[in-house]
Amino acid sequence: MKSLPELLEGVPVTLLLTFFAISVGFALGLLFALGRVYGHKLISYFCTAYLEVFRGTPLLVQLFIIYYGLPAIGIIFSPIQAAMIGLSLNSGAYQAEYLRGSIQAIPSNQMVAGRTLGMTKFQSIRTIILPQALRISIPAWSNELIYLLKYTSIVVYIQVRDLTFQAKDIASHSSRYFETFIVVALIYLLFTAVLSEIVDIIEKRLRIPGVGVTNKVGLRTF
Repeated sequence: MKSLPELLEGVPVTLLLTFFAISVGFALGLLFALGRVYGHKLISYFCTAYLEVFRGTPLLVQLFIIYYGLPAIGIIFSPIQAAMIGLSLNSGAYQAEYLRGSIQAIPSNQMVAGRTLGMTKFQSIRTIILPQALRISIPAWSNELIYLLKYTSIVVYIQVRDLTFQAKDIASHSSRYFETFIVVALIYLLFTAVLSEIVDIIEKRLRIPGVGVTNKVGLRTF
């Protein structure tokens, strides 16, 4: 395929969006998960509202609001900035639910034990609850990583020059849609296979025998 070098120019953008969103989304998800589980009532309500908004509305609509809607009130982002913000906020909502389920899977008596030993609530969460919760959330988190890689493709609608944008541009000039998008599908398949294998290795090394989350809370359904 003669246009392959041009097509591959979009790969770094796709990977950048994926890893940026999964990282920022993790930070947001952890913050909101802790807020829901351990926060005061007002904080818990705020966290719940955030999760409901970003899990209850389509990602594409969220991107449109950020990129096309916010300029109406004077807030302007470049396409790549809007994509990073939208993907991160959306992923943060889903990761918050994965982490919340993992935190709540840890027996409550472990928190009691930590407090009995003289730890503060924060110390108990940081040293006892979170290390276990993070390890058992890896399967759900790996799903989110794969989802994000694939869902970055919709940023084409806000003019981000990712892998899908490059394919669309090439196909529109050459009229070779079938060949072009078959190659794109194979590239995405390769990346998802590699990421899945890496995460599987990490999961096996960090798995806690006999501990896990049987219900995958908050999995994407769109």
